[in-house]
Amino acid sequence: MFFQGTDPVHQTMRRLARRLQRAGIAYAVVGGMAVNAHHHRRTTADVDFLLTATGFHDFRRRFVSRSYTPVPDRPLRFVDRKSQVTIDFLITGMFPGSGDPGPIAYPDPAAAGETVDRIVVLNLVQLIELKLAARRLKDFADVVELIRSNALTAAFVDNLHPSVRGDFLHCLDEREREDLYDARRKPPEEPRQGKYR
Repeated sequence: MFFQGTDPVHQTMRRLARRLQRAGIAYAVVGGMAVNAHHHRRTTADVDFLLTATGFHDFRRRFVSRSYTPVPDRPLRFVDRKSQVTIDFLITGMFPGSGDPGPIAYPDPAAAGETVDRIVVLNLVQLIELKLAARRLKDFADVVELIRSNALTAAFVDNLHPSVRGDFLHCLDEREREDLYDARRKPPEEPRQGKYR
């Protein structure tokens, strides 16, 4: 159901994307749904949207009172009233991971998005940069799978901010180690029977 795109998470993402587009609010889908858009199939239970501070203000003014419920003590988290799916917002200029200032900040969605299946998602370079900058193990695991599913090589590192290039190469090495491990676990082929003469 999830990979067919008919589940509540996909419905929630598409519904909010349509609303933002109609309102002229620039956005980009990030997180697990962006990982899926860039060819690594994995499930996720929520949706993450990147907005500017102005776009987030407009979202709250236009849509929260009738369609989304704020989550107490989480000012950037809302629940879609129709699907009950959680939506988290990331804001341009804020920092991934701990939120402490660093060399990589959330970009402007208008400059960093690309359209995949009529939804604007964060481009692959920015997605990998932000996941590496967050410095969480599950984000590093996503990068390993994005490397595999997009056939990325060491040359891709030139696209990335210098602060995360070493981590990207580490993820590349991990992908190679995993592939070698998987290859060793395959059962040996049965020997072919020779013909008697």
